[in-house]
Amino acid sequence: MDIKKKVPSNTITRDIKNLAEPTGNIYESVVLLYKRANQIALAEKKELAKKLEDFRTDRDTMDEVFENREQIEISKYYEKLPKPDLIAISEFEDGELYYRMAGTSGEDGFSVEPARKDYSDADAE
Repeated sequence: MDIKKKVPSNTITRDIKNLAEPTGNIYESVVLLYKRANQIALAEKKELAKKLEDFRTDRDTMDEVFENREQIEISKYYEKLPKPDLIAISEFEDGELYYRMAGTSGEDGFSVEPARKDYSDADAE
């Protein structure tokens, strides 16, 4: 999770030629970034759901609203994290993504994994 702290949360203008360089095609780079951002988003969603599961109540009453400070802090932490697309772009620019092209796997010809396995979302495809 340390990658999330290194990624800037603001948006910057990027040179299209630099994004297209590793794959040779800007459209392939965009698909690659989309798939990786989706993997990261799914992993974050699973992680957040797992943490918030402890706060779940089985009450069906809409009249009572319980405010739990710990739950609010967890939610705020995840809201402040950089967006998955910024993390994917950062990994792509740093050469931290491993990808395969057509014929090896995937319905549209791409399979994307982080190059390093310490980031625990490779199974979120």
